[in-house]
Amino acid sequence: TIQVLSEMVDSKVECGTTAFSVAISACGKSGEWEWALQLLQALAQNGVESSVITFNAAITACERGGKWEKALQLLSMMAQSDTEANIISVNAVISSCEKGGDWENALQLFGAFADGDVVPNTITCSAAISACEKGGQWEMALHLLNT
Repeated sequence: TIQVLSEMVDSKVECGTTAFSVAISACGKSGEWEWALQLLQALAQNGVESSVITFNAAITACERGGKWEKALQLLSMMAQSDTEANIISVNAVISSCEKGGDWENALQLFGAFADGDVVPNTITCSAAISACEKGGQWEMALHLLNT
């Protein structure tokens, strides 16, 4: 996928957000989070506007690669680029923090987005509760379960 996308760019074939999103997603599915981030950077360098879909694909790639810090950075980049995070973005970053043992950031994100436009769902709550469990924060897990 990366080779095909690279050849398309080199041949001056117009590559839009969809092509980059598919390539980033493929990288994530194959555990190549670094390539996913390079493609996200290449997207901007080629004058293609990023979307919530491209960011979500890159966040998910980082989540699968165990790179919760990168997932958090991508969420910040979304805000800086005026790309509004959605429930998929939030769930992927909270899940990434949970897998990385960072219960504090998982709960901070849960609270921040629960107070905003993104309505938590079962996945959001489960990831936040699991983060508390892994961090030995059973009181917080019970609190989340009761809300």
